[in-house]
Amino acid sequence: MNHAPAENHLPDAAMIESLRRAGLIDDPADCRFEPLTGGVSSDIWRIDTRQRSFCVKRALPKLKVAADWQAPVERNRFEVAWYRIAHRIVPGAVPEILFHDEREMLCAMSFLDPQRHRLWKAELRDGRADPGFAGAVGDCLGRIHAGTAGNAEVAKDFPANGIFHAIRLEPYLEATAAAHPDLREPLFGLSRRTGGLRLAMVHGDVSPKNILIGPQGPVFLDAECACLGDPAFDLAFCLNHLLLKSLWNPAAQAAFGACFTPLVRAYLARVDWEPAAALEARAASLLPALLLARVDGKSPVEYIDTEVQRDHVRRCARPLITRPPTRLDEILAAWNKELAS
Repeated sequence: MNHAPAENHLPDAAMIESLRRAGLIDDPADCRFEPLTGGVSSDIWRIDTRQRSFCVKRALPKLKVAADWQAPVERNRFEVAWYRIAHRIVPGAVPEILFHDEREMLCAMSFLDPQRHRLWKAELRDGRADPGFAGAVGDCLGRIHAGTAGNAEVAKDFPANGIFHAIRLEPYLEATAAAHPDLREPLFGLSRRTGGLRLAMVHGDVSPKNILIGPQGPVFLDAECACLGDPAFDLAFCLNHLLLKSLWNPAAQAAFGACFTPLVRAYLARVDWEPAAALEARAASLLPALLLARVDGKSPVEYIDTEVQRDHVRRCARPLITRPPTRLDEILAAWNKELAS
């Protein structure tokens, strides 16, 4: 989350009243309210009172993108569940939830000082790619998946509801088929397979923009897509960004590639709920489709803005979708080969 320019206005009355009921604020005149930018799916504020600073996040019914992208606001409930469960498994890896309002579908959480919690995306943008931190991301994510896989109590918090399809599978995998009709069958097949698996608690948006470099390690934010699903999706989603960042900062391509393998190895070392090779094969089949989705789906990445860059993605991803590899290092090799051409 990034600070917007300071403005002298307040959240709406419903949010103010919710925070009053929770005992987080008393007189709004004694508080400082600052809207935060950086996301497309929520209304986010930093609030400073005499006692503390915290953030408030409310899910929006329509995402702030060019495409008509609707999403149920009930996803806020599952984001809160993800934070609370993840905190029990890896303390400190998520913000602390202070309050959740089921009626308004908003939550309040601890504010993390950006001076002590650097955004991983900003570090990668500037070419600072630390393989050790990438490995820590893979390890932490693997621990959360392992700690929730096959857990009946966790499953109760994430009933099948179609939200993950609405905000991930349809806009990424299925929408991409509109631009590539010859790939409709494999893309929809990946969507059906991913949507049909309920193996572990999935974050759904494991991206450098949602990961902070904290004093004790990675801190994961924005679990709005949380569900019980296929953990291979989280792994592929994160690796996708390490590849795409090479188009954003070509000079750091080798450094990004050096982060890819430690993240994979650390994650797979934590897979104990199924054969690691089986999960890796699913992630390897998803990764090329997610690559293509970020240039031709409903949510293209903002930093790939030329046809030359988009064509790099298409030339690499399309053959890997029709003939999916079983190992993730094969995709890294194909990506490096494409960028060298």
